[in-house]
Amino acid sequence: MDLSAPWIASWEHAYNCIRIFCHVCTAGPHNAADRNFVKSTASQPTSSFVHSPTLIILAGILAALVTTVLYAVWHFNKGIPGLRLWTLSFLSASVFCASLVVRDHVPEVLSVVVTQASIAVAAYLAFLGSRAYMGRASAPHGYAASVITVVVVAAVHFTVVQPNLAIRFALAGSVSGVFFLLTAHTLARGDFRSVPARYLFALVSGLHGLFVLVRPLLFKLGTPPWGDVAGGDMVVLLSQFVVLESTLSLVMMAFGTLMLINEHITRELRHLAEVDPLTDVFNRRAFLALLEKAISSAHRTRCGLSVLAVDLDHFKKVNDTCGHKGGDDVLRHFVGLASGCLRTEDVMGRLGGEEFVIFLPNASSEGTLAVAERLRALVAREPVLTDCGPIHLTVSIGATQYLPGDSSDTLLQRADDAMYLAKEHGRNRVEALAFAQPA
Repeated sequence: MDLSAPWIASWEHAYNCIRIFCHVCTAGPHNAADRNFVKSTASQPTSSFVHSPTLIILAGILAALVTTVLYAVWHFNKGIPGLRLWTLSFLSASVFCASLVVRDHVPEVLSVVVTQASIAVAAYLAFLGSRAYMGRASAPHGYAASVITVVVVAAVHFTVVQPNLAIRFALAGSVSGVFFLLTAHTLARGDFRSVPARYLFALVSGLHGLFVLVRPLLFKLGTPPWGDVAGGDMVVLLSQFVVLESTLSLVMMAFGTLMLINEHITRELRHLAEVDPLTDVFNRRAFLALLEKAISSAHRTRCGLSVLAVDLDHFKKVNDTCGHKGGDDVLRHFVGLASGCLRTEDVMGRLGGEEFVIFLPNASSEGTLAVAERLRALVAREPVLTDCGPIHLTVSIGATQYLPGDSSDTLLQRADDAMYLAKEHGRNRVEALAFAQPA
């Protein structure tokens, strides 16, 4: 008894289903054997279905429209990370749809090469776009190019040398499915409530990638093994479901891409509204808003909250000697040194000119004074290198702590008083009014 016979018959039937799928989705097979096979297995009238070539044409039109819109957005907003790559990805998807529509009017080998390459490149560009959007380095192109080339060559082999539609069908989804899954893995980062667009794109990309990988198995399991004619309607249904799923995925990915663009623009606008453009720390309005929240938290949890008011000594002299560019260099230099002294949860803002304020949540009085002294010593030790030579810089720091009933204005005023006290006592020093009564 030949135990392999049922398995051979099963896979031969799956192969026949793929042949019907190619006929249904792409307006007919290329060779006479496939054409006669389709006539003999799918000549029975079927239920009313959506015409698959129509769906492919619709998908192609949508891909072209999305490509046009994304190109227009990229043309005027070239700073959006990943947008150029996503535009090229949808362009490749448009080429893929067009190659399916015209496959009966071009040589079969050319059709196979364009189809296999365009869908793989579309998925790879989507993956690269997601990495660029997340600020990650681009993946090495050599590996991807090698894999895509191998798949295309294999597809040509199973077209010319050893014709096998089932293997070509599986190859078409192998590379693109993996890249869509990698795209999902790359984007699914961050708090969902803050970046929902990333998770929407990741969900659609991941589900589509998974579906593309298991699609050949779906044709094998979804059709009855008895009688080719009996399975014809099921194959038509499955083929149209595949095309419909791809079209919906295209629409959802386009929607997700536009949401990611909106997310980036919103984040940039918020950054411009909240961050000082010169020093890249919070501006006055944003810092005061964060300080109010910190005061509320300190009052509720009864944890310590310290504030440091920092003023750069003799800053006007720097401007007069080295000009505004030298002054800008000094400000950026100070912020770089201060950032190295602070914890992740500490917040620094520029209130104006050469005056900075820092609040330190959950900091004791001893810890606050230690941070202030460390910052003072570091600034005095590290000169600023400017076009007019090195500038030796010092700072005067006033320290205070939150007391029950303090408002943000009261807390800042007390830190300011301590800072002016440091200036009165000779500058380049730290003074504390942590336990002074609120004014």
